[in-house]
Amino acid sequence: MAKVVTLGEIMLRLSTNGYDRFVQANNFDVVYGGGEANVAVSLANYGHESHFVTKLPAHEIGQCAVNALRQLGVRTDYIARGGERIGIYFLETGASMRPSKVIYDRAHSSISEAKPEDFDFDKIFEGASWFHWTGITPALGKNAQIVLEKALISAKKHGVTVSVDLNYRKKLWTPTEAQECMTRLMKYVDVCIGNEEDAEKCLGFKPGNTDVTQGSLEMGGYERIFREMQSKFGFKYVVTSLRESYSASDNGWSALAFDGNEFYRSKKYDIRIVDRVGGGDSFSGGFIHGILKYGDFKEALEFAVAASALKHTIRGDFNLVTESEVETLKNGDASGRVQR
Repeated sequence: MAKVVTLGEIMLRLSTNGYDRFVQANNFDVVYGGGEANVAVSLANYGHESHFVTKLPAHEIGQCAVNALRQLGVRTDYIARGGERIGIYFLETGASMRPSKVIYDRAHSSISEAKPEDFDFDKIFEGASWFHWTGITPALGKNAQIVLEKALISAKKHGVTVSVDLNYRKKLWTPTEAQECMTRLMKYVDVCIGNEEDAEKCLGFKPGNTDVTQGSLEMGGYERIFREMQSKFGFKYVVTSLRESYSASDNGWSALAFDGNEFYRSKKYDIRIVDRVGGGDSFSGGFIHGILKYGDFKEALEFAVAASALKHTIRGDFNLVTESEVETLKNGDASGRVQR
């Protein structure tokens, strides 16, 4: 299997019990997660040599985050230690017509104040096949942007395929800030992943009359902007998940990809959501694995959609499924029958 590297922030997640609101909470469930860390876990589950790069404080909570990755097979050799704190986010899980809510407490986290000298990127990318990052990392501030660009330069020097999940977060930066930074970084990217909001806020492309809140997807709009994005930035693949949001509990889930010549839409799953956090990351991890394994973007897209459909049934940020479980769903068994 391949050596794959991801870089970003892993956070402490504090969730209310079940579907309780914040105002009802007397205690919180603890898990760890974050965009690039979630992808690293997926790839480790599929058998890759999966490395996560970040900076974490040297105290016990920082070590808890490291341990959460290690126990799932993610390599933590390149994690720098130092700084004052780990980022935190609070999650209230929605149901039916009540949406989920996230509150961030991540200012001045260790990774947001990291410096390039904290990492030996030539060593990190030696022998690597793939590097994945998300738009969340540069949104953490100038320091994170400098570290990320150093990583991207090194990855390209070592001939590593680079993917990005645009992952716009309005609580972290404005569309103007995002477009100025993200447009500049696209020259390093081979595979661009992002939904309709990400494409608009991060790169300025709007896919027609799509309205996920009404369960309305305009495929022609996606195809137009995919061609425009590929033409402008030279991406090998442009990929998006397609979420039709019927409610906080029930979504339609499929995906669309473009390889510069052909558009392909995956099969669609109607999913009952247990936890949607990390759903997009599980999609990215599935697509990366699919390309590395099959070398075919259609097969990769079907694997990614099946993997992320399963993630929506699992509590926590991480997609705790095996390759064989994904293949079972991908090949048509969505019965959910007890396995004996």
